[in-house]
Amino acid sequence: MKIKETLKDNKFTYNIITKIRDFQYITKKIVIPNFIYKINFNIKKFLRVKRINKNSCYEKLRNIKNKHKGERCFIVATGPSLTIEDLEKLKDEVTFSMNSICLAFNDTDWRPTYYGIQFDILYKELKKHIDMLEVEGIFIADSILNEVDTIDDYYIYPLNLLNHTRQHRKFNSKFSSDAFAQVFDGYSITYSLIQIAVYLGFKEIYLLGADCNYSSNMNHHFKDYSFVDPAYSQAGNKMISAYKEAKKYADKNNIKIYNATRGGMLEVFERINLDTVLKENYEQAKLLNRKTI
Repeated sequence: MKIKETLKDNKFTYNIITKIRDFQYITKKIVIPNFIYKINFNIKKFLRVKRINKNSCYEKLRNIKNKHKGERCFIVATGPSLTIEDLEKLKDEVTFSMNSICLAFNDTDWRPTYYGIQFDILYKELKKHIDMLEVEGIFIADSILNEVDTIDDYYIYPLNLLNHTRQHRKFNSKFSSDAFAQVFDGYSITYSLIQIAVYLGFKEIYLLGADCNYSSNMNHHFKDYSFVDPAYSQAGNKMISAYKEAKKYADKNNIKIYNATRGGMLEVFERINLDTVLKENYEQAKLLNRKTI
């Protein structure tokens, strides 16, 4: 007992003891679980990619690779700049959307072609709406499988969380073109859907409602559903850091990603006006019809 008290009274030894305890805590609570997660994730990835395991929950996703090869799509995020009028304009387009977009369905006949969600709290909050979705496909991250009643109706994708499950000073992400192998977490479902869109073969991807602007007035979403990211003050910076990785990949692989969001803070991708894009498509379609008559 005297030895312990003596050590505590000594500032130098006390600091060493404190650092050792901190190291033990971090190792036990963070480093080891993260290491085990990585090992487990990579073993499962190896088994399915090498076709040793052909019965994983990801097989349905494997079957739609390059389904939309060479096409264009719109990924509709749920930032506050999005409007019902925007959704109405996209009725004839292939679209992805996410999260609380289903709360807008009472106001529009538009429905996304594909829907995605990967945050367990949001899934539980929106489950009754998700169960009623009439879309071509629903993409759900394997990280929330414990909340799903049945996986048969969903495209499950393997979400590689990297080191994002713990606090980290340097924001980082990667980009995957093979969603069957892995989809890297990029701090948002939008980033995951960009990777899935590339996997499906899309060559032109337009982002809409991707504001990346998490202001202090808490007006963060197109439809309010009483959810606020506790780390919202850094959310925009995190997402932008990931989008830069998407931009690098797109530039190297002849994929065009445009930002059709009205306003917002996302400047990684070339800005383009939604109405201009849709008008050009309409004019091209008219010209094509004239040639076929």
